[in-house]
Amino acid sequence: MSKIVYIGKDLIEKGEDFVIAKVVDTQGSTPRKKGAWLLMQKDGTRNGTVGGGKLEAEVEKAALQAFQTKESKIYHYRLTPKDQQGLDMRCGGDADISIEYIDAKHPDSFIADFDVQSTACIFGAGHVGKALEPILRYVNFATKVIDDRPDFANRERFPDADDVVVIDSFLDAYQGMETDENSYIIIVTRGHSADYDVLKQTLTRTNAYIGMIGSKAKVAQLYKMLREDGFAQEELDKVHSPIGLSIDAETPEEIAVSIAAEMIKIRAEHGKR
Repeated sequence: MSKIVYIGKDLIEKGEDFVIAKVVDTQGSTPRKKGAWLLMQKDGTRNGTVGGGKLEAEVEKAALQAFQTKESKIYHYRLTPKDQQGLDMRCGGDADISIEYIDAKHPDSFIADFDVQSTACIFGAGHVGKALEPILRYVNFATKVIDDRPDFANRERFPDADDVVVIDSFLDAYQGMETDENSYIIIVTRGHSADYDVLKQTLTRTNAYIGMIGSKAKVAQLYKMLREDGFAQEELDKVHSPIGLSIDAETPEEIAVSIAAEMIKIRAEHGKR
C-alpha cells in the first residue's frame, strides 16, 4: 500500500477531511507527469508533490481554498515564462491538476482512485530482495516478498513489507496468488533452477513487468530451455533480463537501485498508455 493510501485511510478513520491534488494531464515539459499527487490536510500539512516551485505554491493555495468551498475542480496551469498568464517557470509546458475535496464521511472517490496500485512481487528474499523491498515501498509500490525459505522470508527481515509469503516450492510459485496488469514481477531467487521455474510460470500470467536477474550467459541458457518448452521468442522478449537499468551495478544495494529505476520507468510508460 502506497504512502498516500496509508495517510488517507488513517485520516478517514480519524474523521478528518483532506484534499488530494493530482496531475491528470500534461503537455510539453513539466516538473512532474501524470499521476503525481499531493495530499493536503486542513492545518496545511502536506505529503507528496506535484512539481515544486510556483506551481506547487499555486496548487497548495487551491487545495486550502477547497477546505472552504468543499468543491472539487480541475485547474489548468501554464508554466511557460513567455506567457503573461503563466507561472514563469523555466520548464514551460502545461499541467492540468485536479483538486478533490475528500469528505471523511463519504470517501468513496478516494478509495476508488487509490486502491488500484502497482504491486511488486519479489521472488527471492536473499540479499538483493532485502535491499530492493524498502526502495520499492518508498516509491509507492506495494511489496510482496516470496521465498521457500522461512529463515529468509519472515517479518524480522521484512518488517514493513505489505506481505511476506513462504511457499512450499518455486515449482508452485504463485500459490494462492493472483496477478493483473498492475503486477510487477521481480525474479531474484538463489539459483538458476528456481529462476527458471518462476519465469516459466510468470510467462503465462498477466503482468505489467517481468525482470529476472542473471548474466547474459545464464539468460541465454534459460531462454533456450523455455523455447524448448514451447515459448515463443516474442514472449521472452518481454522479459527484462539482465534486470535493471545499466549503471554498472555490483553490490546488492546498487542492483536494487537499478531495478527500482527500471520499474519506475516502466510504470510511468504504463500510466501514459
